[in-house]
Amino acid sequence: MNSKQQKIFSTLFDNPVKKNIKWSDIEKLIVGVGGQICQGDGSRVRIVLGEQSLNIHTPHPQKELKPYQVRAIRKLFIDQGIKS
Repeated sequence: MNSKQQKIFSTLFDNPVKKNIKWSDIEKLIVGVGGQICQGDGSRVRIVLGEQSLNIHTPHPQKELKPYQVRAIRKLFIDQGIKS
């Protein structure tokens, strides 16, 4: 992970959940830790990290993730043993 990805990673674990985490930053973070993002129909994407996956909708028309999406991505990281 580069320094920007490390900053986003620590923001991902902030409580309360921040409402200004951009989807594009999360995409780069996931790829930076060896994960994959597979585009589905419409705004649906599958995040694959290790042996687990998570299906979410990309935010639109805004660029920021909703708090429940941040919590789901955080849980995916924790389940894979990637913690802050």
